Amino acid sequence: MSEQIKLSYFSDVLCFWAYAAQIRLDELEEKFGEKIIIKHHFISVFGNTQQRIGEGWKDRGGYAGFAQHIVDTAKAFPYLHVNPEIWQSTRPKTSAMSHCFLKAVQCLEEKELISSSVNVSYGKTVFEETLWRVRCAFFENSLDIGNISVLKNIAEELQLPMVEIEQVLYDGTALASLMSDMEKKELLKLEGSPSYVMNDGRQKLYGNIGYRVIEANVTELLEHDNNQLSWC
Repeated sequence: MSEQIKLSYFSDVLCFWAYAAQIRLDELEEKFGEKIIIKHHFISVFGNTQQRIGEGWKDRGGYAGFAQHIVDTAKAFPYLHVNPEIWQSTRPKTSAMSHCFLKAVQCLEEKELISSSVNVSYGKTVFEETLWRVRCAFFENSLDIGNISVLKNIAEELQLPMVEIEQVLYDGTALASLMSDMEKKELLKLEGSPSYVMNDGRQKLYGNIGYRVIEANVTELLEHDNNQLSWC
């Protein structure tokens, strides 16, 4: 029986399905506790929103059509709040700025250079709290999270060490970590956001996956004998 498993979670901060999936990650961590380690990685789905939405959706209403699509889709998730102004009054040019900023926070946390005294939600690490607030800044408050000043405001609200964050941004550490995520995405042949990867890449789940399906995969890995093949 495995004592602990690792789940690599790949997402784009501007992806609605990743925003909706947070409740499933929270449930996994609540149920399995220290038996599961969730490591966050980023995928560039909205790396260039003008290309993906402005051009990709030009026959379906462009940004306005995409915005309505997100608002309509969100109606099936009553626990979520989606600001009707997203992609209307605010149109982030890229998710890459957020990803790089968040990798900076993640790098500092891994090096234990961020104080654990930062006020976070129950069960979340400082990085996870920052990531969630960045998602909410866009989906709930319609803020431009492609703008570094917005990201800095979020960091300041959390009392994160901006000098240290800027250092790993300026010296390339955060960008190198983000590039590593991109390489992992290609190596694993992941389709998009969100993607769940377990069992050294042998188990991959993609998209709007129900919690019970994810839970079944985790449970199987925790319970099966390492000398036998998993049935999941």
